[in-house]
Amino acid sequence: MVPIALRSRWSCLPLGVVLTAAVAAAADRPIVLEVDAREAPRRIFHTHMTMPVAAGPLTLVYPKWIPGEHGPTGPVADVAGLKITAAGQPIVWHRDPVEMYELQLDVPVGIDTLDVSFDYLSPADGGAFTSGASATAQLAVISWSQLLLFPKSARADDLLVTAVLRLPAGWKYGTAIRSVSDTADRIAFEPVSLTTLIDSPVLAGTHFRTIQLTTEPVEHRLCLAADSDAALEIKPQLTTSYKHLIAEANALFGAHHYRAYTFLLTLSDHTAHFGLEHHECSDDRTIERALIDDDGRRILAGLLPHEMAHSWNGKYRRPADLAIGSFNTPMQGQLLWVYEGLTQYLGQVLTARSGLLKPEDYRDSLALTASEMEEQGGRAWRPLVDTAVAAQLLYGARPDWSAWRRSVDFYEEGELLWLEADTVIRRETHGEKSLDTFCRDFFGGEDSPPQVVPYTFDDVMAALNAVVDYDWRTFWTTRLESTGTRAPLGGITASGWKLVYTKAMSPIQKAAEGEHKIIDERASIGITLHDDGTIPDVLPNSAADRSGIAPGMKLVAVNGRRWSRDILHEGIAHTRKQPLELLIENGEFFKTYRLDYNGGERYPHLERDNTLPDLLSQIITPRTWSLPSPKPTGSSNAGSR
Repeated sequence: MVPIALRSRWSCLPLGVVLTAAVAAAADRPIVLEVDAREAPRRIFHTHMTMPVAAGPLTLVYPKWIPGEHGPTGPVADVAGLKITAAGQPIVWHRDPVEMYELQLDVPVGIDTLDVSFDYLSPADGGAFTSGASATAQLAVISWSQLLLFPKSARADDLLVTAVLRLPAGWKYGTAIRSVSDTADRIAFEPVSLTTLIDSPVLAGTHFRTIQLTTEPVEHRLCLAADSDAALEIKPQLTTSYKHLIAEANALFGAHHYRAYTFLLTLSDHTAHFGLEHHECSDDRTIERALIDDDGRRILAGLLPHEMAHSWNGKYRRPADLAIGSFNTPMQGQLLWVYEGLTQYLGQVLTARSGLLKPEDYRDSLALTASEMEEQGGRAWRPLVDTAVAAQLLYGARPDWSAWRRSVDFYEEGELLWLEADTVIRRETHGEKSLDTFCRDFFGGEDSPPQVVPYTFDDVMAALNAVVDYDWRTFWTTRLESTGTRAPLGGITASGWKLVYTKAMSPIQKAAEGEHKIIDERASIGITLHDDGTIPDVLPNSAADRSGIAPGMKLVAVNGRRWSRDILHEGIAHTRKQPLELLIENGEFFKTYRLDYNGGERYPHLERDNTLPDLLSQIITPRTWSLPSPKPTGSSNAGSR
């Protein structure tokens, strides 16, 4: 078991001050990085660097540990055609035989500049985070970390880089860094540190739109790139909700730590889908029709709030062992339950407070999270903290048996735990304080440009105790380091609700099934299926598991009839009256499995517990605007039995 408490050994690292000094020291000889993205539709990016050097041995490195990706994800295998020259003559380089991201060479006497060129070959599909598919025929996300090398001996904050970008004709772009020259075929950006450059991706495309959300007290923009113009037709109500998000986030934290903020939203079915936080922007990627379809908007709803909340938790305040200041030093994830878990909770709360999700949709989303964590059989052997420590392994783990292995549960289980912490504060202070108080104290302060203020486990405990005197150390270590069979649902019950299962699937779950192209029957017989019948995962100790069904098998028939989505649902629904038999294909062999299950269809919802105050509704009530009064309905509660 990895200890949670860490010794404090970091001080505040004010990037604005550091960068000013670096600019003054290196302004005469910055690295010049020229990226030719005119072949982005072919997923080929051409890099040329002019790099000041001194004679002697030199190690160049390719960025390996990308902030926010929590692992050694730099796609060095996709670098091709590398050439290093000096004064027109080739320089021989050798890859380090142990550290694959390092290149060793000797700079000849009398040489003070190297020319470095290579191509980056972006994948056409698949992949995780920024190393996944990032370009289509109509758009591209330029991640600078994939397009450069830098001297190993230099601090990223001290390296000054002048970036130049060429885009396909007619493409528009958005980014957090400012341009100093912008012509039809060439964009030159202001000199910035390597840290700031890598923290400032560029979104570009032929179908592009910029929406000004606010101008005061600072500018907030929404930049959209899509595979079609139709996908850019955002409804006024959704734009208003994003304006609410900005107001609600700043009300929650009490101050901001960016000069301006830009949402970079990619709308495509042909790029990797995820969100990645940056200090002054976020790289958000989702399905093409996310703005124009109801289910798409439900899927998108929590993405931008989560990534924006990271500007405070993850970028401004950052766990000390993730605030390394280097792109090639391993990061340690013990505190990802704060970095990601707290952000997951706050992001979902902000989603509801901004109106991006209706209260009932927020509750159904929380019910899905609670149900998924209830299904994690791996908690019997793997404590939550180990999912954080092992994050770099689990992000890339196979989907089969994920509930037995456990995944990066510090997101979803973190949401449940921080909800519980919020209810504890409200109970102990008789409603006078809440987790909002902690957020203002810990992440707020005074408005400032980007800077990094690291924190440790002890810092978090001290800040919670400053809000309310409570045994927070025991609260967290017990929940983080213990194993067991049940999910921590104390926050849901303490907030006046309870997890129940009904035969009606929620709109949120329907939208999730459509986005991921799966059928989710984990809460009933314990399997998920793709549209072709392939079974990607089986829950430990479920009816399907006990019968002998395993991931990788394929459903052929239900109760003797060729399977379809409707036939499967009907078969499960009728298990209260008749057994369920599934004909399964396993490679070249077929077998009928009879499942010991009679529970019918089961889908998670939250049901109100009227014996307790409704703290959950208080938590998601907007702070800066008023929700419209709900229309009367003929039913008492959508989640009731």
